[in-house]
Amino acid sequence: MAEPAPTPMDVQAFLAFAEGQERGRFELWRGELVAMAPERAEHVRAKFAVSRAFAAAIQYAGLPCEAFVDGLAVAIDAETAYEPDALVNCGERIPAGSLLAPAPVVVVEVVSPSSHKRDTSLKVDGYFSVATIAHYLVVILSKRVVLHYRRESDERIGLTILRAGTLTLDPPGMTLELAEFFA
Repeated sequence: MAEPAPTPMDVQAFLAFAEGQERGRFELWRGELVAMAPERAEHVRAKFAVSRAFAAAIQYAGLPCEAFVDGLAVAIDAETAYEPDALVNCGERIPAGSLLAPAPVVVVEVVSPSSHKRDTSLKVDGYFSVATIAHYLVVILSKRVVLHYRRESDERIGLTILRAGTLTLDPPGMTLELAEFFA
Protein backbone atom coordinates (compact mmCIF):
# COMPACT_ATOMS: atom_id res chain seq x y z
CA MET A 1 0.00 0.00 0.00
CA ALA A 2 1.38 3.42 -0.94
CA GLU A 3 2.11 5.93 1.78
CA PRO A 4 -0.28 8.85 1.95
CA ALA A 5 0.98 11.98 0.27
CA PRO A 6 2.15 14.80 2.50
CA THR A 7 0.01 17.92 2.22
CA PRO A 8 0.36 20.67 1.49
CA MET A 9 2.96 19.95 -1.17
CA ASP A 10 4.74 21.87 -3.89
CA VAL A 11 4.87 20.90 -7.56
CA GLN A 12 8.18 19.01 -7.27
CA ALA A 13 6.91 16.90 -4.35
CA PHE A 14 3.67 16.31 -6.25
CA LEU A 15 5.52 15.07 -9.34
CA ALA A 16 7.59 12.68 -7.21
CA PHE A 17 4.41 11.41 -5.53
CA ALA A 18 2.47 11.03 -8.80
CA GLU A 19 5.33 9.20 -10.51
CA GLY A 20 5.37 6.62 -7.72
CA GLN A 21 1.68 5.75 -8.00
CA GLU A 22 0.75 2.46 -9.63
CA ARG A 23 -2.80 3.59 -10.37
CA GLY A 24 -4.84 6.74 -10.48
CA ARG A 25 -4.27 10.20 -11.85
CA PHE A 26 -3.95 13.36 -9.85
CA GLU A 27 -3.62 17.11 -10.12
CA LEU A 28 -2.31 19.52 -7.52
CA TRP A 29 -4.33 22.55 -6.53
CA ARG A 30 -3.00 25.00 -3.95
CA GLY A 31 -0.85 22.29 -2.39
CA GLU A 32 -3.66 19.70 -2.14
CA LEU A 33 -4.01 16.52 -4.17
CA VAL A 34 -7.07 16.27 -6.40
CA ALA A 35 -7.87 12.75 -7.60
CA MET A 36 -9.09 12.59 -11.18
CA ALA A 37 -12.11 10.42 -11.92
CA PRO A 38 -11.84 7.33 -14.15
CA GLU A 39 -12.46 8.14 -17.80
CA ARG A 40 -15.17 6.81 -20.08
CA ALA A 41 -14.29 5.48 -23.53
CA GLU A 42 -15.77 8.53 -25.29
CA HIS A 43 -13.54 10.82 -23.20
CA VAL A 44 -10.40 8.83 -24.06
CA ARG A 45 -11.34 8.75 -27.75
CA ALA A 46 -11.84 12.52 -27.77
CA LYS A 47 -8.46 13.16 -26.12
CA PHE A 48 -6.79 10.97 -28.72
CA ALA A 49 -8.66 12.63 -31.61
CA VAL A 50 -7.64 16.11 -30.43
CA SER A 51 -4.01 15.08 -30.00
CA ARG A 52 -3.98 13.39 -33.41
CA ALA A 53 -5.46 16.53 -35.03
CA PHE A 54 -2.78 18.66 -33.37
CA ALA A 55 0.00 16.32 -34.50
CA ALA A 56 -1.22 16.45 -38.11
CA ALA A 57 -1.57 20.26 -38.05
CA ILE A 58 1.92 20.64 -36.55
CA GLN A 59 3.42 18.41 -39.24
CA TYR A 60 1.52 20.17 -42.04
CA ALA A 61 2.64 23.62 -40.84
CA GLY A 62 6.22 22.47 -40.15
CA LEU A 63 6.13 23.84 -36.61
CA PRO A 64 8.80 23.21 -33.92
CA CYS A 65 6.13 21.81 -31.60
CA GLU A 66 4.93 18.49 -30.21
CA ALA A 67 1.40 17.29 -29.46
CA PHE A 68 0.74 15.24 -26.32
CA VAL A 69 -2.28 13.34 -25.09
CA ASP A 70 -2.39 13.70 -21.27
CA GLY A 71 0.44 12.61 -19.01
CA LEU A 72 2.47 15.81 -18.92
CA ALA A 73 1.68 18.33 -16.20
CA VAL A 74 1.55 22.09 -16.58
CA ALA A 75 2.93 23.96 -13.57
CA ILE A 76 0.58 26.84 -12.80
CA ASP A 77 2.52 28.09 -9.77
CA ALA A 78 4.66 26.58 -7.00
CA GLU A 79 1.69 24.70 -5.48
CA THR A 80 -0.56 24.01 -8.49
CA ALA A 81 -0.10 21.66 -11.45
CA TYR A 82 -2.77 20.55 -13.90
CA GLU A 83 -2.67 17.59 -16.27
CA PRO A 84 -4.56 18.67 -19.39
CA ASP A 85 -6.16 16.09 -21.64
CA ALA A 86 -4.02 17.26 -24.56
CA LEU A 87 -1.44 19.96 -25.14
CA VAL A 88 0.89 21.46 -27.69
CA ASN A 89 4.37 22.34 -26.46
CA CYS A 90 6.63 24.43 -28.70
CA GLY A 91 10.36 25.04 -28.75
CA GLU A 92 13.04 22.53 -27.86
CA ARG A 93 12.07 18.86 -27.70
CA ILE A 94 11.03 17.86 -24.17
CA PRO A 95 13.57 15.49 -22.54
CA ALA A 96 12.38 11.87 -22.31
CA GLY A 97 12.22 11.83 -18.49
CA SER A 98 10.32 15.09 -18.07
CA LEU A 99 6.95 15.13 -16.28
CA LEU A 100 6.28 18.82 -17.07
CA ALA A 101 5.60 20.64 -20.33
CA PRO A 102 8.10 23.53 -20.26
CA ALA A 103 6.50 25.69 -22.97
CA PRO A 104 2.84 24.76 -23.49
CA VAL A 105 1.15 27.00 -26.06
CA VAL A 106 -2.21 25.19 -26.36
CA VAL A 107 -3.91 23.21 -23.58
CA VAL A 108 -7.11 21.21 -23.90
CA GLU A 109 -9.58 19.79 -21.39
CA VAL A 110 -12.31 17.41 -22.49
CA VAL A 111 -15.19 18.01 -20.11
CA SER A 112 -16.41 15.13 -18.00
CA PRO A 113 -19.38 15.25 -15.60
CA SER A 114 -17.04 15.69 -12.63
CA SER A 115 -14.76 18.32 -14.21
CA HIS A 116 -17.09 20.78 -15.98
CA LYS A 117 -17.10 23.45 -13.27
CA ARG A 118 -13.32 23.38 -12.68
CA ASP A 119 -12.52 23.26 -16.41
CA THR A 120 -14.61 26.35 -17.17
CA SER A 121 -13.69 28.45 -14.13
CA LEU A 122 -10.58 27.80 -12.03
CA LYS A 123 -8.56 26.36 -14.87
CA VAL A 124 -9.17 29.31 -17.19
CA ASP A 125 -7.47 31.66 -14.75
CA GLY A 126 -4.80 29.11 -13.85
CA TYR A 127 -3.78 28.23 -17.38
CA PHE A 128 -3.57 31.86 -18.44
CA SER A 129 -1.25 32.62 -15.53
CA VAL A 130 1.33 30.60 -17.53
CA ALA A 131 3.06 33.07 -19.85
CA THR A 132 3.50 30.64 -22.78
CA ILE A 133 -0.15 29.56 -22.99
CA ALA A 134 -1.95 31.34 -25.81
CA HIS A 135 -5.00 29.07 -26.17
CA TYR A 136 -7.14 26.99 -23.84
CA LEU A 137 -9.75 24.74 -25.46
CA VAL A 138 -12.59 23.13 -23.54
CA VAL A 139 -14.25 20.33 -25.50
CA ILE A 140 -17.86 19.59 -24.51
CA LEU A 141 -18.67 16.26 -26.11
CA SER A 142 -22.35 16.15 -25.18
CA LYS A 143 -22.98 19.36 -27.16
CA ARG A 144 -20.24 18.97 -29.81
CA VAL A 145 -18.96 22.39 -28.78
CA VAL A 146 -15.49 23.81 -28.22
CA LEU A 147 -14.93 26.81 -25.98
CA HIS A 148 -11.85 28.61 -27.32
CA TYR A 149 -10.28 30.86 -24.72
CA ARG A 150 -7.38 32.89 -26.11
CA ARG A 151 -4.91 35.46 -24.86
CA GLU A 152 -5.59 38.80 -26.55
CA SER A 153 -2.85 41.32 -27.37
CA ASP A 154 -3.94 43.56 -24.48
CA GLU A 155 -3.73 40.63 -22.00
CA ARG A 156 -7.50 40.16 -21.90
CA ILE A 157 -8.85 36.65 -22.39
CA GLY A 158 -11.25 36.27 -25.30
CA LEU A 159 -13.80 33.49 -25.69
CA THR A 160 -15.31 32.05 -28.85
CA ILE A 161 -17.89 29.26 -28.83
CA LEU A 162 -17.39 26.95 -31.81
CA ARG A 163 -19.75 24.30 -33.15
CA ALA A 164 -18.23 23.69 -36.58
CA GLY A 165 -15.72 25.01 -39.05
CA THR A 166 -12.05 25.81 -38.92
CA LEU A 167 -10.03 26.65 -35.83
CA THR A 168 -6.89 28.77 -36.30
CA LEU A 169 -4.42 28.83 -33.43
CA ASP A 170 -1.82 31.55 -33.85
CA PRO A 171 0.56 31.22 -32.18
CA PRO A 172 1.82 28.67 -32.94
CA GLY A 173 0.42 28.95 -36.50
CA MET A 174 -1.82 25.97 -37.17
CA THR A 175 -5.29 25.39 -38.55
CA LEU A 176 -7.58 22.48 -37.70
CA GLU A 177 -11.04 21.34 -38.70
CA LEU A 178 -13.25 21.22 -35.62
CA ALA A 179 -14.89 18.02 -36.88
CA GLU A 180 -11.57 16.23 -36.24
CA PHE A 181 -12.10 16.70 -32.49
CA PHE A 182 -15.33 14.68 -32.62
CA ALA A 183 -14.23 11.93 -35.02
